[in-house]
Amino acid sequence: MGAAFFWGFVGGAALLIGAAIAYLWDMPAKVLGGIMAFGSGVLISAVAFELVDEANRTTDGNWAVAVGMGAGAVVFFVGDVLIDRAGGSQRKSSEAHGDDSKGSAILLGTILDGIPESIVIGFGLIGGGAVSAAMVAAVILSNLPEAIGSTSGLKQSGWGAGKVFGMWTAVALIAGLSSLIGFALFDSASSELLAFVLAFAGGALLTMLIDTMVPEAFKLNGPVTGLLTTLGFGIAYGISAIS
Repeated sequence: MGAAFFWGFVGGAALLIGAAIAYLWDMPAKVLGGIMAFGSGVLISAVAFELVDEANRTTDGNWAVAVGMGAGAVVFFVGDVLIDRAGGSQRKSSEAHGDDSKGSAILLGTILDGIPESIVIGFGLIGGGAVSAAMVAAVILSNLPEAIGSTSGLKQSGWGAGKVFGMWTAVALIAGLSSLIGFALFDSASSELLAFVLAFAGGALLTMLIDTMVPEAFKLNGPVTGLLTTLGFGIAYGISAIS
């Protein structure tokens, strides 16, 4: 169980690294957009090969995969709309974020983005399995640009370093706990339930990518976003194939 928390925390700790980068370096928008585009490709690959394909191989009941993906997409969409209305839509933006209420919404939005990823990391350890290197890499590469962009905006809004790093530390701990829950809660689950939860995470993550990461990457980096996304997808597929 300790391994599940550790790997979930490792993925979440990328937020702290991203925050440190934002404080030490005024990253050009195109570089941030490039990281976001590459990370999007990695995460799309993880959704396809680590989540949906794994869900399909886990059970013969294809209904579990279809229903899980649909449920994940709808739940994320509804939560995202509510958080966006409170100001959380700026969680991947490097522009100034305004008042503290928007900072709180950014925190909630980041947790919403990260919980499905972290739960799936814990899944990999069920039954004595090994953590998925591709999934951990995908989580890190999606968290880095989110923390860089959000931290830059929060700095412009007057947030101090202690407050910013305290927020990201809390999110990293929640990521570790989510991974631990994914391992402990579903360790003895049926194949249909495991398939449903994997597909649920896939639907939620795919919706998040198209709603937040890909548009922001394109806004910052233009047409080259497609090339970098494809590069990230290809590299992540290679990692998944050999792991």
